[in-house]
Amino acid sequence: MEPDSFTNRHVAALGKRIFRLGLSASYGLDERAAREALDGPFQYVLWTPTAKALTGPLRDACRRDRERYTVASGPTLGFFSGSVRRSVERSLRLLATDYLDVLQVFWVGKMSALTAGVLEEMARLRESGKVRALGVSIHDRPRAGRLAASSPLDLLMVRYNAAHPGAEREIFPHLAARRPAVVAYTATSWRKLLRRPRGWEGSVMTAGDCYRFCLTSPHVDVVLTAPGNTGRMRENLAALGKGPLAPDEERWMRDFGRAVHG
Repeated sequence: MEPDSFTNRHVAALGKRIFRLGLSASYGLDERAAREALDGPFQYVLWTPTAKALTGPLRDACRRDRERYTVASGPTLGFFSGSVRRSVERSLRLLATDYLDVLQVFWVGKMSALTAGVLEEMARLRESGKVRALGVSIHDRPRAGRLAASSPLDLLMVRYNAAHPGAEREIFPHLAARRPAVVAYTATSWRKLLRRPRGWEGSVMTAGDCYRFCLTSPHVDVVLTAPGNTGRMRENLAALGKGPLAPDEERWMRDFGRAVHG
């Protein structure tokens, strides 16, 4: 097995080595950029059926080499077991694949609920082989910490960036017992970290800085990027070549994040 590096890591909860910058189409990634991304180093893909420009490229990529890619998907609304199962079956049809790597229930507590019925259905889908790992995205950090410490979940997608580093206190300390995978999202704090806050006289972070901030944490397995076009995607990839943050870079980014947060 190849040793881990800043850009690539073996993630035990997912059972494979993956490139640590994950792909999302949240900001309108077009089909051309999606194909370039999947032909390049990207392996972890957060996909839903609404990401139409990503669907064809991802289906073709999975057809070429299914084991190379880690596909995370799930129901937009996941309050009932039936909607979870239907979402998985629809995703399998659209992507022409036999399984999802991660069944992700989105926005637990807001757009879904981890009821006993939902958890039982998730477990049945994993036992059937239609999904390989179970995950959630969640805003509630204290609850995420409890799920990290004790739950059947293999993956947590949580907010983490220089303006919102609270996961370092409320989630990351609870990972050791089970070591679920951690996917960070909103690395740019919805682009707020890319703008100069009032009164700030120093440098402003780039998107690449935001991703390096997240990946410098040993607790983050993957950070999502949602580039709007090919140029931004290439810039984000190039930025990772700088490697982990130096201590002075990290101090500057944390100070900047506090200024952005206000």
